[in-house]
Amino acid sequence: MHKTTLEQWSLLEKVVEAGSFARAAELTHRSQSSVSYNLALLQERLGVALLMTEGRRAVLTPAGERLLKQVKPLLKAFTYVETRAATLRNGVRTRLDLMVDSIFPRRRLFAILRQFQQRYPHTQVRLTEVLENAFAEEVSREADVMVLTRRQDITGPGEWLMNIDFVAVAHRDHPLFTLEAPLSDEMLRPWPLIQIADNSAAAQSASESWTFSTIDAAIEAVMYQVGYGWLPEERIQKALEEGTLRLLPLSHGTRRATPLHLIVKRTLAPLDEQVETLIALFRQAPGSSTATL
Repeated sequence: MHKTTLEQWSLLEKVVEAGSFARAAELTHRSQSSVSYNLALLQERLGVALLMTEGRRAVLTPAGERLLKQVKPLLKAFTYVETRAATLRNGVRTRLDLMVDSIFPRRRLFAILRQFQQRYPHTQVRLTEVLENAFAEEVSREADVMVLTRRQDITGPGEWLMNIDFVAVAHRDHPLFTLEAPLSDEMLRPWPLIQIADNSAAAQSASESWTFSTIDAAIEAVMYQVGYGWLPEERIQKALEEGTLRLLPLSHGTRRATPLHLIVKRTLAPLDEQVETLIALFRQAPGSSTATL
């Protein structure tokens, strides 16, 4: 058995924060004698003085500072366990499964997740990123909320959320920029088209295209002049601003838009508070306040 208890260490922390035994007793709804007894017992069992008096305040001794610093993470972890138990007892959701197409803007995604975490610190989000429609159906069945290119998934109906702009680009030193603009399809044909792999028949049958399994790999391929391609504008914005990548002067189709849809698992109806909040965060305009949620 341990010689000391978390309750005793918690009282020590409270006395230091409050500055006195009387104030700590008031804050913890105990008698002052109970607080004094527990802290005297704590110091006796440790054989170390943890507190001393400076004027009218109770402060830690050097040994007390070192020991309480080591104990504080345990107190915080124990508080988390108790809070999580309370959420389980009250039927509050403790995990939310989210599936997001990898073309969704990363900066916006993590801003949404950060806001959600601040609201529901005890709800774990399990994020799965997928590439367009190239994912297993059994994975989508497990997701509670999805942001995908398809309008309707097998798990429930979807609503339009946003368009992702893809732009035709190549490295600034690519030979395509030595040709006379505008560039036609025939002028592009000798050079590999860098594509992000999906399940579409067009992508699989295009012999002049090179396919990559991730957006990052496709971007790297264009950056290293393996070929040209239509890439998500948001993901290459910095390279465009620096001039490393340049827009191709095409005769048509320089910019393409891919719609993303917000899909909620059909079996979730009626929606719980956490799901409704996450949906609202995805629906809000980038940079808007969460005060209206």
